[in-house]
Amino acid sequence: MKKGLYFGILIMISFSLMSFNCSDDDDVVNPNDNSQEIAQIENTAESGTWRITNFNDSGQNETSDFAGYDFSFNTDGSLVATNGSNTLTGTWSVTDDSNSNDDSSSDDDIDFNIFFPVPESNNFEDLNDDWDVVSTSSTRIELIDISGGNGGTDMLTFEKN
Repeated sequence: MKKGLYFGILIMISFSLMSFNCSDDDDVVNPNDNSQEIAQIENTAESGTWRITNFNDSGQNETSDFAGYDFSFNTDGSLVATNGSNTLTGTWSVTDDSNSNDDSSSDDDIDFNIFFPVPESNNFEDLNDDWDVVSTSSTRIELIDISGGNGGTDMLTFEKN
């Protein structure tokens, strides 16, 4: 009988110790949290005016379509492109794309979203996309988009003025 009592106590202690080792999933830090990198990209973009130094649309160099335009990424989410005589206003944002609805090979990339409310015939319509961030520095933002329709790759590079 003592054996049974000791065995029962041993089982209860074992279960008690195991419950201390369990942790709540809410306490786990998400290793794919891009919030700091997103904030850094936003701060970089907001830190001056930019120009497009490379726009390659599925193998076609169309950088000249944006020659003379300066781009301002404003803190209120507005994006202003001006060349002295023409001004276009759109929106921009940087978001965490952890659901991979686009065609990126990464499940946890960062999207640099650009939208200008222009007709499809306008060159600025080609910039409208959720670009994947390739790299950023204090003077350069490199973006890429792989088209879901034709599989073409678009490249967009902004350099600080």
